[in-house]
Amino acid sequence: MRFFDFYEIRYYHNFPPDRGRDPDRGRDQYINMIKFDIITIFPGIFDSYFSESIIKRAQAKKLVKINIHNLRDYTNDKHKSVDDKPYGGGPGMVMKIEPIYKAIKKIKNLSPRLTRLGQEKSKIILFSPKGKKLDQKMAKRFAKLDRLIMICGRYEGVDERVAQYIADEEISVGDYVLTGGEIPAMIVVDAITRLIPGVIAKESLKEESFSFSKEKLLREEQYEYPQYTRLESFVINGKKRVVPKVLLSGNHKKIEEWRKKA
Repeated sequence: MRFFDFYEIRYYHNFPPDRGRDPDRGRDQYINMIKFDIITIFPGIFDSYFSESIIKRAQAKKLVKINIHNLRDYTNDKHKSVDDKPYGGGPGMVMKIEPIYKAIKKIKNLSPRLTRLGQEKSKIILFSPKGKKLDQKMAKRFAKLDRLIMICGRYEGVDERVAQYIADEEISVGDYVLTGGEIPAMIVVDAITRLIPGVIAKESLKEESFSFSKEKLLREEQYEYPQYTRLESFVINGKKRVVPKVLLSGNHKKIEEWRKKA
């Protein structure tokens, strides 16, 4: 082993290159920043959503980093073509494998030392109607990664060789048709970011829908209980609709019992 290799191992073991402070673990405890890399032909779509609310704060705390990669930057022709006619004929256009492969290769080279040392846990996912449906269990699994690379398809689809030889997994967000993978990418980033320590208070996560085991969900139908806030009484279509009295009682035991039954 070269001295430089030894130095790299020791350096990254003691001082993670990308890290954020975790307030739930104490003053001097840190967690690694998770990096999201999104490959798309419409990079501007993400500007607003990722610049607001929880995801904005998570980035400010250096708990997540979101990189948007314009697929057209990895083309060779003057028209920056990312699609072509399908072999065998058929309607529409298919996204080409070459620019996608180049983009993936460039992204992986962003942290070559960590990749070479085997210290970066990463996955490449392709959004596809035939993919495995995203759920909370999958989001928790992805939240343990250091980097998640997402390929947003468009048109009639993506060259099948991307799914076969480049992507680690194909993911779907539901049984419906979307015009591209950009909205699914936002959903994945949102679902994972919420699970990262320090982004949302642990107490809030404990009682969210789908945070329970599947067995408990089936046995008790325990999704998140109904929530109310001011006004205590409100008229809707001529009828007064009020907050359940038990929630105003101050009796925490009875409130907990009501929430379990609601």
